[in-house]
Amino acid sequence: MKIIKRILLILLSIVVILLIIALFIPKDYSVERSIVINKSRTEVFDYIKYLKNQNQYSKWAKMDTAAKVTFTGTDATPGFISAWDSKKDDVGAGEQEIKSITPGQRIDYELRFKRPWSSVANAYMSTDSTGTNQTTVKWGFKGTMPYPMNIMKLFMNMEKMIGRDLQTGLDNLKVIQEK
Repeated sequence: MKIIKRILLILLSIVVILLIIALFIPKDYSVERSIVINKSRTEVFDYIKYLKNQNQYSKWAKMDTAAKVTFTGTDATPGFISAWDSKKDDVGAGEQEIKSITPGQRIDYELRFKRPWSSVANAYMSTDSTGTNQTTVKWGFKGTMPYPMNIMKLFMNMEKMIGRDLQTGLDNLKVIQEK
């Protein structure tokens, strides 16, 4: 009986320590990647403003080409929603909504993940002319891991995980735009 009490006390101590550590870990994370595309800002923006086009370059959309995808509203306008439902656990289910567009410059999205876990994050894509027929495209992602789940940030490198996927998408976008 004493051994069981000691084991329980040790486990409880570990949990308490982890909860205390989580109090000091930031809840928010932000990741951004960029790429230069050899095309005019207008041409690039006129392509990326359509959320449906993300299915052509986004790594996440390519992870399950059999996922059920539905669209609601008028693409390239605030309120347009692209929803997905996949049987693959690493894709899950959710939706992405265009929240605002600054013509020729920036698109802001809200991502609502439903499965395998529920969360909300914000993303954006922006364009900037960096020369004659050269455009820098930035793709960013911002989210929050609420307490005590933020303890997972000790074991997950969000910058690396999400950043790698954003960069893959931007690399794919560059290939499509420079054809």
